[in-house]
Amino acid sequence: MSPQTRRTLLGINAGIALAHIGNYIYFPHLISTLGASHSGFWAGFVMFLTYVGRLSATFCYEGVTVRMGTRASIVAGVAMEAVALGLMGQAGDSVVFYGVLAFFVGFGAGISFPGLKNVLSTFPEADRPKAFSSFQMSCQVGAISGALLGGLFMGVAMATVFAVVFALFMVYCLAAYSFIPARLDSEGGAAGKPAVPLVNLAILSGLQLRGGGQYFLLSSVFWLLSISFLIGMPLHMQAYVKDLPLSTPFWITGLTLLVLQFPVFRYMNKRLQPGQVMAFAFAAMAAAYVLFGAGLTSHYVIAGCFIVVLGDILFTPSFDLWVAKRIPSERLAKAMGAMHFFRSFGNMVGTFMAGLLYDLSRDLGMPGLNWYIVAAIAVGCAGFCLLSARREANPMARLATVDEVA
Repeated sequence: MSPQTRRTLLGINAGIALAHIGNYIYFPHLISTLGASHSGFWAGFVMFLTYVGRLSATFCYEGVTVRMGTRASIVAGVAMEAVALGLMGQAGDSVVFYGVLAFFVGFGAGISFPGLKNVLSTFPEADRPKAFSSFQMSCQVGAISGALLGGLFMGVAMATVFAVVFALFMVYCLAAYSFIPARLDSEGGAAGKPAVPLVNLAILSGLQLRGGGQYFLLSSVFWLLSISFLIGMPLHMQAYVKDLPLSTPFWITGLTLLVLQFPVFRYMNKRLQPGQVMAFAFAAMAAAYVLFGAGLTSHYVIAGCFIVVLGDILFTPSFDLWVAKRIPSERLAKAMGAMHFFRSFGNMVGTFMAGLLYDLSRDLGMPGLNWYIVAAIAVGCAGFCLLSARREANPMARLATVDEVA
């Protein structure tokens, strides 16, 4: 790896780690504060608008990058996130203000994050595996660090929390500007501007569901269930488990994921089909959610956190393998676009639903009902995965699937 490539990678990894530290410092505090002062619905709705912003940015990313250049668009996206997060410290009790700013946080992330991956893809081919793996590791380490540091902000005013997050994102912005090569700003080229609209809806053409559409829809449900943990847990903690810092579940799951990701998936993948591994992932999520609902104490929360992480460990790589195996190579690029769309859609619906289910459980005087409902959905998905795996194991069923994809 050349000195310039190493320098660029250092800046990108440092920046993305700082971003994840900031996100996991403010995220649990914002959700719990809005849940206590307004309702679970409004807490979920604010985060829903973040994902609306991210999804909206996917239609503008190419047009913005062509016009501004790669480095400038990344810096602009990070700066948008920083300013929006800084202003959240002045939002007070205005949930409308929080919601508007959340959209811009998501939109900025939707421009900067794929831009960073675009920079990594320009590295020499021999350097790319190390670059992408270290990038993912930086994201995970940043998330764990942010969750650990988040405990220091218990009882601290939201203005102070967001001032710290603003400072972290500004350092991230400075790192992007300082370490990403300036030459990338001129690679869009003026000649490409007329051919690329600023807002491009053509990516929707990749959402073709034939040949495995049930699994794309299943992935959307998985992300709905996954985000239910991220939204529902801070609400659950501030209502029932006040003896632990709000960020405790996130550093537990983060550390567990970091340690078990490769050995657990490697073990399961060698012995089971992708559909069976995905069934196990959903079953683990269902078990964890039953624990959260059944026991409103810290012991149940901690035990559930060690189990729920198996969903992320097992489902995502299994789904990626299924797509790579079943989708023809000429359709793989469109399939990747569809994967991103369904993930974003599942996250949006999940943030909205998690807040509503929390309010429902409180209104009915049935603590834990929200967790039981998502656990039931997870059980249904696990059953679907097992049936699909059994069907694909049948030679005639495999032949039918291949004919459908072709």
